[in-house]
Amino acid sequence: MAVSHKAAHRPAHDGGDIGRRVARQRERLGLSREQLATRAGMAPGYLEYLEEHPADPSGPGLLKLAGALETTVSALRGGFPCPPPERGRPGDHPQLRDLGPEECRDRLAAHGVGRIAVSAEEGPVIVPVNYLVRDDMIAFRARPGTPPATAPGQEVAFEVDEVDEMLSQGWSVLVTGRARAATGHEAALLDEQAPTEPWAGDEQDRWVLIAPEHVSGRRMHLG
Repeated sequence: MAVSHKAAHRPAHDGGDIGRRVARQRERLGLSREQLATRAGMAPGYLEYLEEHPADPSGPGLLKLAGALETTVSALRGGFPCPPPERGRPGDHPQLRDLGPEECRDRLAAHGVGRIAVSAEEGPVIVPVNYLVRDDMIAFRARPGTPPATAPGQEVAFEVDEVDEMLSQGWSVLVTGRARAATGHEAALLDEQAPTEPWAGDEQDRWVLIAPEHVSGRRMHLG
């Protein structure tokens, strides 16, 4: 069956996330589907299907695609990509919008790793921490002698985000408020509620709570 010129060259962004990442990286490299298929050693028809339909290619196939696209399997699956700097151009027609209070709270509650910004002796410091949300407060463990342990008594900033550089989309939520040390009762409840041990766990870690005073968020996506 003949394929019209218009249909053969329409943007291929209607498939699943992997297909959209493949299509976007292919376009960034200036490759046609046929050229990418040749590089990856696969049929052009399969590549067309992958870009336009939800699909989960096999491990070997995805590995070949990642190599042909000069990226990684993790990047194609939505992990942090490592494209050359000159490839990281913004996507077509990116749009930025503010997140409402409920959206911000939902995104905070759904994640477990964020960044705490505190004023330490050496100046402002930003450190990743495991956290959870309890009674609208952000709770994280801090080891004595580390920058996060200086947070109690300070006005601090806390940020959580998720970025898909290959699809040029993502979001971030920023919280500012005063931090304090958890009471013994609060710490016991948090120990029970914590789903996992901290990545840099230590039995001497202490719980710190942030009472949000201002919460804001933004989301960037393609129009």
